[in-house]
Amino acid sequence: MPTGGSELNMARIAREHYDAVYRFCARRVGTDRAADVAQETFLTAQKVLHKFRGDSSITTWLFGIALNECRRAYRKVRPEVSLLDLDGAGSQTTSLQDEVVDRHALNQALSRLSPDHREVVILHEVEGMTYEEAAVVLGVPVGTVKSRLHHAFLQLRRQLMPVEEAAR
Repeated sequence: MPTGGSELNMARIAREHYDAVYRFCARRVGTDRAADVAQETFLTAQKVLHKFRGDSSITTWLFGIALNECRRAYRKVRPEVSLLDLDGAGSQTTSLQDEVVDRHALNQALSRLSPDHREVVILHEVEGMTYEEAAVVLGVPVGTVKSRLHHAFLQLRRQLMPVEEAAR
């Protein structure tokens, strides 16, 4: 494993990316299990660090590992996860909280999506990944990411339409 000032120093990678990986995991397995899954992510990353070729950013690579660790943890116990309560900054203003679609309704709608559709929405819309980055994390073509995102939004609109109309 590289040491010292090397770009692939695991200690430095963990320091720089732990918070993002933790939030990524918390959205998938819940805050009570996120620290354990994030830790497993970095343990796995350390074991396979020599395989990192630099084809993607280190963050995208870590999120790919974290996604696999989350899936493993999720299979053990299906947690109740609030996907939008973990926006990181916590800087929501009153005007944003008064949006037509409330967080609870959106969380419920997201939970009804298929895992493939929910994952692409979280990666693109919540994590802010590009189509290309999401494709790398999920191991699918960019076109598949775009298609899943399109179909996920159609499903979300159908589910949320009555809520939007009732709020008017």
